Amino acid sequence: MALRTPRRRSPISAPTGVGLFAMRRLAHRTHLAGLLIFLAACRGEGGRAGASHGALTVTDDAGRTVALDAPARRIVSLSPAVTELLYALGAGDRVVGRTTWCDYPPEVSGVPSVGDGLNPNLEAVAALRPDLAVLYRSPLNEGAARRLDGLGIRAVVLRQDRLEDLARAARLLGRLTGRLEAGDSLVSAITGLRAAPGAPLGVSLAVITWDNPLIVIGGTSYLDELTTLAGGRNVFHDIAAPSSVVSLETLAGRNPDVLAVLVDRGPAVLPAFASRREWQAVPAVRAHRFVVLAGSLFGRPSPRAGIAIAELRRRLMAAR
Repeated sequence: MALRTPRRRSPISAPTGVGLFAMRRLAHRTHLAGLLIFLAACRGEGGRAGASHGALTVTDDAGRTVALDAPARRIVSLSPAVTELLYALGAGDRVVGRTTWCDYPPEVSGVPSVGDGLNPNLEAVAALRPDLAVLYRSPLNEGAARRLDGLGIRAVVLRQDRLEDLARAARLLGRLTGRLEAGDSLVSAITGLRAAPGAPLGVSLAVITWDNPLIVIGGTSYLDELTTLAGGRNVFHDIAAPSSVVSLETLAGRNPDVLAVLVDRGPAVLPAFASRREWQAVPAVRAHRFVVLAGSLFGRPSPRAGIAIAELRRRLMAAR
């Protein structure tokens, strides 16, 4: 098994290479004038005209005011976490576009893909005639949100890094879709999870997201939060960043009981580095104490967080 490759990383857990998007941006510029004409025609056929004083108004995580005249009916989700959230809100039938990484629930596979979620393909988004596009907060996507606004497409930018972000997103999207009660229910469930961590298991782990250079999950990441809620202890919890490059010697010195690796797709088999000579300095590697986690469930905050916590706790208990 190979760990995540740079061009196939999830847009939520790790930035995709910007080179590809730079080429896309150049291609998109040549069609911008055509897009403006196309969208104007759509509005003339009865589409939403992009009023600035809508009945539904929120402030997104980029500090932008987003207003809709009515609950969104055609939504392009540019984040796997948001796609799951919209289905959980009961608004899955309104999702008309998704990213290649949106793989849950299974029925979303029938929704057209617009590509990656970072610095999105504006042509592909506009062609779906959405009245709302939802983007993951990043420097790339904040610029894309402004361009979508300029094309007459309302865009909301949401942070989706931890459970508290998911709760806020549930509240905002509940309002923008007219699913307020469902949003409040999700907020209550997420708040309950955060308030009731599992009893400590006495098991430590390190989460490896890349092996060359060696990158581990730090104390401000979602996986660190899951670990704590499951009763485990991240040996790199003291790193005040979502992830960090560390040396193999540092990993060996921290001596985690278990090594966790995240896979986007494919079989859950041991990572290739498990057989490398230099990695035998890590006791957990020598003992083959690994936990392989599916990225779809563990790699992003989602309404399935309770399932992820219970499953991780079960695996950590088995590793004791």
